[in-house]
Amino acid sequence: MPLDNTNFPLVWMRYDEEPDHDHDEDFEALEANFKRGAPFVILTDNAPTEEHEHSQEEKKRTVLWMKKHKAELRTLVLAMIVIEPSTTKRVAMKPFGVAFAKFWGYPMKLTASREEATEIAVKLLSEHAEAATA
Repeated sequence: MPLDNTNFPLVWMRYDEEPDHDHDEDFEALEANFKRGAPFVILTDNAPTEEHEHSQEEKKRTVLWMKKHKAELRTLVLAMIVIEPSTTKRVAMKPFGVAFAKFWGYPMKLTASREEATEIAVKLLSEHAEAATA
């Protein structure tokens, strides 16, 4: 899940990774975003497929990392926005979104286009900023 922080607070995530991909780099990139101390939104236009499997070791490492960074995940990541043009696939992903939010501590939102995703992200960031100043 390589991250592109170039347009922070819009952080783009990719799921198309090589077999020898180093997940520690991904966690380090997320931690670098946490150190900014500012909220952000994760966006992706290639959601994981059914073939996207992790080894038991990777799953365990992810859970341990997530538990260690639970507070940052809940306060700094406002949402993950998944871009999926297919209405059928978006509807099929909705139940997964509930489990995703419980596990990661932030919601998964589904949209059909990059434009909609950007609009949602900007709105979330704006609402968070307004709530923080109120």
